[in-house]
Amino acid sequence: MSTEIEPTSVPRIRTQFRLQWEEAQGCHVLLYPEGMVKLNGPAGEILKRCDGERSIDGIVADLETQFAEAPSLRDDVYTFLSTAHDNQWIQFDA
Repeated sequence: MSTEIEPTSVPRIRTQFRLQWEEAQGCHVLLYPEGMVKLNGPAGEILKRCDGERSIDGIVADLETQFAEAPSLRDDVYTFLSTAHDNQWIQFDA
């Protein structure tokens, strides 16, 4: 089930998960007690910013500044964060 995301919501990675760069995998991974999720480049960049301090729109703005050559990233970020929430990787603070 998809989650409705508010622009002012503040995502954070849930406490049972840990995001880290995995040199052997050549990518960011999300570690949890039962295993690991290998993330593609964009997913890692989004989750790096889910620090419990930035709003969704703040994350989008930061990514669009860093990747200025990319078209609008808003829809992709919202879609990924909805999926990450549905998978219980992240939670939203008000």
